[in-house]
Order: sequence, then C-alpha cells, then structure tokens
Amino acid sequence: MNKKKGILESYRVLDFGRYIAGPFCGMLLSDYGAEVIRIERVDGSEDRYLQPVTNKGEGSMFLQLNRNKLGFTLNPRKPEGKKIIEKLVKTADIVIANLPDSTLKSMNIDYDSLKSINPKIILTSNTAFGTTGPYSERVGFDGVAQAMSGAMDMTGEPGTPSKAFSPYVDFCTASLAAFGTLLAILEREKTGKGQRVETSLLTTALTMTNNLVMEQKLLNKNRIASNNRAQTSAPADTFQTKDGWILVHTVGQPLFERWVKLMNEPEWVDDPRFKDDISRGDNGELISKRMAEWCKSRTSKEVLTELDKARIPGGEVLKAEEVLEEPHIIARKLFLDLEYKNLQESAPVMVPPIELSQNSGSVRSSAPLLGEHTEQIMIEIGYTKKQIEDLKNNRII
Repeated sequence: MNKKKGILESYRVLDFGRYIAGPFCGMLLSDYGAEVIRIERVDGSEDRYLQPVTNKGEGSMFLQLNRNKLGFTLNPRKPEGKKIIEKLVKTADIVIANLPDSTLKSMNIDYDSLKSINPKIILTSNTAFGTTGPYSERVGFDGVAQAMSGAMDMTGEPGTPSKAFSPYVDFCTASLAAFGTLLAILEREKTGKGQRVETSLLTTALTMTNNLVMEQKLLNKNRIASNNRAQTSAPADTFQTKDGWILVHTVGQPLFERWVKLMNEPEWVDDPRFKDDISRGDNGELISKRMAEWCKSRTSKEVLTELDKARIPGGEVLKAEEVLEEPHIIARKLFLDLEYKNLQESAPVMVPPIELSQNSGSVRSSAPLLGEHTEQIMIEIGYTKKQIEDLKNNRII
C-alpha cells in the first residue's frame, strides 16, 4: 500500500458515520491524508456486516468505504464512554456523524457539546430530512429521498416507480459533506473557530431533480417515465445489439447531425420534428426506433466502433462480472487489489475518485478489523493498559 503523506495529513477525524453518507465522507478525507478514526459499537456497527463477503462477515461496502481508517470500538452512552469521547474530541479537528439531532445529544456529540470541549471542532452531520421542519426527527435512507424528490416517479416503466440500484443520493450527499468540511476548514483558518456543516439526503435528492420540478411549476409538463429514453434530447436510450445492450446519449445539434449522417437520414436535419433538443426529446420514441433498427443487425463492438468514429457518445451495458474485464478500466488501473485479513483473496477497491496532478489521494491500508486500533488510540490519549483492560471487561470499549 502507498504510505505517502497526503494533503490533509495534519487533520484528525472522528467518524461516527454509518452505512454510506457518513463513511464515504470520511473515506474521501482519509484518501487525501486525514487520520480518520472509525468509531463503532463494541460488537461492530450494522454496516460492518451488510452484504457480507469475508469469513468473519464483513461486507463489501464496509471494505470499500472504510479503507485508510483506524478502527475504534466504544459504547458512547455510558459515563466512561462519554469521558473517552471528550478526550478524543480534544485531539480532533472534525467529527462526522450521520445521525438525528436527538441521537447526537444523547451521545454528547451535538455541536454545542463538542464546541464546549474544543471550540475549533467542526461537526459534519447528515440527516435524512434536515434539522428543521416537521420531518426533522424522522429516519430515512437513500431510497426515501429518491422517492420524495420526484426521481422515482420518472424512472422505469410509466406508472411503476423505480429506484436506482446504486444509492446515488447517499454518495452525493457524502461528497457534498466532504466539500462542506473543507470549506469549514478554510473558514477556520481565517477565524480560528469551528462550525457545524449540515447535509441531508432530501436536500441532495431535490438538488438533482430541481430542473424537473422547475419545469413542472413553470410549464405544467406532467412528464411520465419513459424507461431509459431521455425526454429532453435524442437519441438518448438503450439499444439491443446482436450480442448485448448499449447506451447512446446525444445532446445538441452537432451530435444530432453526426448521428443523422451515420443513420443515412439526411432529410431529418431539416425536419421540424427534430429542430432542437426539446423537439427531438418530444419525438424521441421515433428516433429510438430508427436507432434500434440500426443496432439489431450489429454486435455491440461493431456499434460502438461506428459510434466512436462518428464521435457519438456510447457505452456497453456491462454486468458486474464484466466490469473488471473492461479494457479501459484495466488500462487506467481504476481498481486496486486490496488485501484484508479475513479474505482469502484480494478484493477490487476503487482508486480515490479525485485526481490531482500533485499529491493525489492514495489507498494506504485496508478497512480496519473490529477494534483493531482501539488500544493504540487509548494509550495515545492517556489511558494505561490496566485501565484499557478494565474498560474492555466492562464493554465500554
């Protein structure tokens, strides 16, 4: 593993995150050098065991989102646990927690409690619905935000709302949280004071459907789902080939004209039905039908070769087992072989997603075993081995 120091090497993060929105934020910071301590329940938090792949039950998403982190177990609700949190907070720059405000207060990691211990602390918190409004105490996951944003209604078959397989709201919320954390760091350099950074799943989801909601308010379009076919440009759809499926996506007149030339339909350039993107979207079913006819007699490779020559965006629809065999992905070395003690073979983990020309991110270590670094961190904050043993026996750590 790469052991070089990163841009954020001088920052300590206490990661109380669960599932994705918290841990991915922590992972982004850790990839670029921050020391991130993942704090879990004594028996391990739920997300450690979600979608298990190891002989001890750890899940694939846990391995992905907790690389580069130190593992620490703690019961933060007991008095001794709260004392440990105080000691850790004094040494930290950032606390990450995707938990409701009432839970933060019960654990003494709400912003007021943290600020009283360390005025420079930054609390990065994520909730499902935000900390104000009638739903502020509700819990929720990615799919709930997809549902309430209008995205599910516009996905899949008309009349049958469909959720995206990948939890994009969680990942995007975590990315915004990491961005907000860096803004808070920059502000702290000016003022010397910490602050609270807030994100919510619903806010993120609504950000992504804002254009849909705006159009509905202004034009009363009442759009309905159209499977994979886009509605504001064309061709933009999935198409079956002789041996698989491909996706094509065009936007703008130049791309449409190149596609028309490829289809040998020159009269379509001046056809009023296809005069601009929105008109082509309104007539997308007709355009998709023409593209489907062209694709069905060709293999996916043949289709993509011709699309590439015409400079028209397209890609093959890959199954999970095909992703690791894709030549471009292999050539760019986008997956690293991650060794983990409870795995008999290495696991493919994505490289840091932001590329910098100088001092870019790196994967330096695998996700921690349960409580792997607890003793090391406890000694660092002033506990003796005897005290540590007693706390373990009482299931505080």
